[in-house]
Amino acid sequence: MKQKIKTLFAPSDEPRSIGGRFRQRRFRFFEQCFTETFGNQKTIKILDVGGTESFWANHAFIQPGRISITLLNLEKERTQLPHVNSLAGTATDLSQFEDQSFDLVFSNSVIEHLFTFTNQVKMAGEIRRVGKKYFVQTPNKYFFLEPHYALPFFQFFPSSLAFFILTRTKFSRMQKWDPEFAKGYLNEIRLLSLSEMKQLFPKSEIYYEKVLGLNKSFVFHTLGKK
Repeated sequence: MKQKIKTLFAPSDEPRSIGGRFRQRRFRFFEQCFTETFGNQKTIKILDVGGTESFWANHAFIQPGRISITLLNLEKERTQLPHVNSLAGTATDLSQFEDQSFDLVFSNSVIEHLFTFTNQVKMAGEIRRVGKKYFVQTPNKYFFLEPHYALPFFQFFPSSLAFFILTRTKFSRMQKWDPEFAKGYLNEIRLLSLSEMKQLFPKSEIYYEKVLGLNKSFVFHTLGKK
C-alpha cells in the first residue's frame, strides 16, 4: 500500500502517477491539435525546450523522416532515435536559432523553473520569435495542490517553513529532501497565474486541465490558428 501511494504521488515522468496520467491526457490533446494543424505537411521541425527523448518515444504519429525534434537543455544529452537531436542552451536565450526557424516550439512544465518573472518573459519572447507555432504548458499557481511537492497550498508557505517541511519530514512524496537540492528547488520554482500567462502569450488558445472543476494547469498554444 505504501509503495502504491508513493507511486501515485511520484513526479509526472512516472506514467502511473497522477501527474503522469495528466501528462498522457495532455499528449493526446497535443496529438489531435498537431494532426489538425500540420495535416500532410511533408517535413516538420520541432524544438522542445527542456524536454527529453523518452517523452517523444513510442508515439506513432512522430514519424522519422517527416518530423525532426531538437531537444534544448542546459546540457547536451545523448540521443538514440534518428529523428531526435540534442543541444545545450538556455530557455531565456535562443539566439542560436533564427526567427521562425521551427514549425513548432513545445515546452512542458518548464517555464515555472526560471526563478524570476523577468526570465519567464524572456523565455516566452524567444518561443514566440523562433516558432511559427507553439505549445506551452505550466501548472496553475492557484490550484490547491502544488505539483512539484504534492502538498496542498505549499506554494504560499514561507520559504523557511517550506524548507523545514521538505528536509525534516516525509510529507512531500513520502521522503526527506536533500537540503541543498531543496534549497535550490525552492529558489527555482516560480508558478504562474492565468493572467501572467496571458501576458506572456497574448495571442493564444488556452486548454484548461481541470480537477474537480478547478484549473490544475494551462496549455497556451497556437495550433489550429492561422
